[in-house]
Amino acid sequence: MDCIVFQHSFFLKPSKTSLNLTHQLGSTSRIRAWKLVTCCGNRNVNGSLPPFGTLETEITNEIIDFFVSDAEGDPDRPSPGYSPIEQAITALRQQKFVVVVDEDEIGNVEGSLVMGACHASEKRIGFMVRHGSGIVSVGMKGEDLERLKLPLMSPENEDDSSAPSFTITVDAKVGTSTGVSASDRANTVLALASPKSRPPEDFKRPGHVFPLKYRNGGVLHRVGHTEASVDLVTLAGLRPVSVLTSVVDIEDGSLASLAYLKKLASDHSLPIGDIGNGQDVLVRVHSECLTGDIFGTRRCDCGNQLDLAMQIIEQAGRGVVVYLRGHEGRGIGLSHKLRAYNLQDEGHDTVEANLELGFAADAREYGIGAQIPHDIGVHTMRLMTNNPAKFAGLKGYGLAVVGRVPVLTPITEDNKRYLETKRVKMGHIYGSDIQGTSPHFIKPTIKESNQV
Repeated sequence: MDCIVFQHSFFLKPSKTSLNLTHQLGSTSRIRAWKLVTCCGNRNVNGSLPPFGTLETEITNEIIDFFVSDAEGDPDRPSPGYSPIEQAITALRQQKFVVVVDEDEIGNVEGSLVMGACHASEKRIGFMVRHGSGIVSVGMKGEDLERLKLPLMSPENEDDSSAPSFTITVDAKVGTSTGVSASDRANTVLALASPKSRPPEDFKRPGHVFPLKYRNGGVLHRVGHTEASVDLVTLAGLRPVSVLTSVVDIEDGSLASLAYLKKLASDHSLPIGDIGNGQDVLVRVHSECLTGDIFGTRRCDCGNQLDLAMQIIEQAGRGVVVYLRGHEGRGIGLSHKLRAYNLQDEGHDTVEANLELGFAADAREYGIGAQIPHDIGVHTMRLMTNNPAKFAGLKGYGLAVVGRVPVLTPITEDNKRYLETKRVKMGHIYGSDIQGTSPHFIKPTIKESNQV
């Protein structure tokens, strides 16, 4: 089965107004996703739901959780005291620092000062030296390290994700003396960040600046300060080269506590956030639909769901879209799907048409769709779907589904029979089917469809 993966690789997760930084740069509230209005009204006296109408779609800050697996713990918890992702990105663009925090399961904390390497200056490197360990590191992608011919100090440990991958140390040849001053190290950092630098004429080895190799896939592949820093500066639109140092307590030289890090951030008006760990990631496993995704057919909601899922991920700051090939027509293939369309024109619904052609109502298989998120570092996910079958199909493979985010798009005269069939015959969940739904979840605002 062919697959396409769209990955927004970062350590942030959706929130109302800010990042919850075990996945974002902070949040002061419980993580919430988005609700979309649906046309379902109250049930009739016989228990059935009224037919669908056409309505507008809106995103609101309410989540409806009802699929919860046996995942250990609940990663959806408040993380007070952290900053919105917008503040972090703005700070980096304005040549300022961000404090990035990593706290392990037993409470050990490490914090780093992070900035875009292209913004290094004597004053900024001096700030890092005063508040840091004295080791100034530069996070870099493998292609830049190869261009500069900077090998790893311990290549035999490259596959060990528990430790950072240092290359040999360097000093810039131009604009430096001993290489140890803040000015000298700033010039070295700028030289490492420049795409014009070339070895061996531009660097002396060994030196006083420590390049670090970024693992492809960022924090979804390795939960480390190197990956977090490069992911951040990339999101800020800078060259993917970061400069960072571990923050230490100025009194005794120990690694700074979380309270110390928060005070440092507050005293210097710096955004602060926590690195994520592959938990509670928004995931959309989208079945291929050429007619809907590419040609925009009005018969189904597939294309609109894909667009909306990507919009939700964009607003959240991170997430994964897996595009599963071979799922056309719920697994029957494009040519048979077009024949099913003809049967639907003759009066069959979408399920009856597939059965008439000799296929199952739904012949899709989701094993590969579960393995791909796991392979890129997702451990628990909020599944973006209206289809309960996907919940069962995606459990396992080292993954846990800890919640569902509805993906509800406009219901029109053209697609309402199709959606009603999926609800009645295939168990798809729409607004009023969710236990505990508030009255405000249903908003039957009727309007003409703008779909083409």
